[in-house]
Amino acid sequence: MIVPKKDILNALSTVQDPDLKKDLITLGMIQKLNIEEDKISFDVVLTTPACPLKAKIKSDCEESLKKYTSQGIELAINMTSQVTTTRSNHNILPDVKNVIAIASGKGGVGKSTVTSNLAVVLAKNGAKVGIIDADIFGPSIPVMFNAENAKPGIAKREDRNLMVPVEQYGVKLLSIGFLAPPENAVVWRGPMASSALRQFLSDSHWGELDYLLIDLPPGTSDIHLTLVQTIPVTGAVIVTTPQKVALADAQKGMAMFRQKQINVPILGVIENMAYFTPEELPENKYYIFGKGGGKKLANRFEVPFLGEIPLVQGIRESGDEGTPVALTDEMTAKAFDEISQELARQISIVNASKELVKV
Repeated sequence: MIVPKKDILNALSTVQDPDLKKDLITLGMIQKLNIEEDKISFDVVLTTPACPLKAKIKSDCEESLKKYTSQGIELAINMTSQVTTTRSNHNILPDVKNVIAIASGKGGVGKSTVTSNLAVVLAKNGAKVGIIDADIFGPSIPVMFNAENAKPGIAKREDRNLMVPVEQYGVKLLSIGFLAPPENAVVWRGPMASSALRQFLSDSHWGELDYLLIDLPPGTSDIHLTLVQTIPVTGAVIVTTPQKVALADAQKGMAMFRQKQINVPILGVIENMAYFTPEELPENKYYIFGKGGGKKLANRFEVPFLGEIPLVQGIRESGDEGTPVALTDEMTAKAFDEISQELARQISIVNASKELVKV
């Protein structure tokens, strides 16, 4: 006897997405439901391929349908994903679902390293990812992706010539470093730098992307204003180190995004160089720059703490070699993986809250 469809839907309506606080039926996450005499199959469409709660949601579905499977009916649940977005009907980057600003108040905190590794991990987990190196005066993305000699392509679209991003390790990249000799200094006034960023945004063929990470320069400058005035930004990530001077500058960066005329949600804080771990003593942690500063900053401003990244020699070596450490199996790769999952989760929550506001 075939189980009635309404019974299956009623059972699955008791399963909630832990982040979005709604059931899977209401959220439209149950798709391709197929009911046979001896088998029930369906897709659960998550809001990101990097969902950290994938196993829990699947387990909850199995539990809700337990009485049917106990009758000898096979249960086949396919966990898939479709990244959410609230960006639509925009002439600039129409096929990009989420634009994420990666910022810091202070230079030297490892912002570009964090951006590179987050992008690589998100791509490894199945997302379509790009990076714009918006640090016009000190571009480092070409070095970190071993693409110093690469050049963007050209695509003809109607009557326009568009730049085609360089692709490396599954991530699409644009940087002023691809357009200027690495030994030459970029000596531009602010408006020229802002114009370069606008070209990366509006005169480039990015194609479909789930996440476009913008590696911003330190501080608060014309570049930051140009970004938020040119396109809708899903949210911002603040990168800091534990010491007091970095935290003070990180607060300024956070305050900028919260200004009324900018109003970009803070997706969370990442603490880089949180502790030192020697390669020969992987279980030891030495808090040489202070302890817990990033978490305290997040708590003070009531924003998510996305995680901490240790200070290990492998991160520096990988960056210099042009192979992001997240491509390896080292301890730091795990840290970036966990942070990327939490970041994807916060993006989904922000998008869901915007949809609720629209309604």
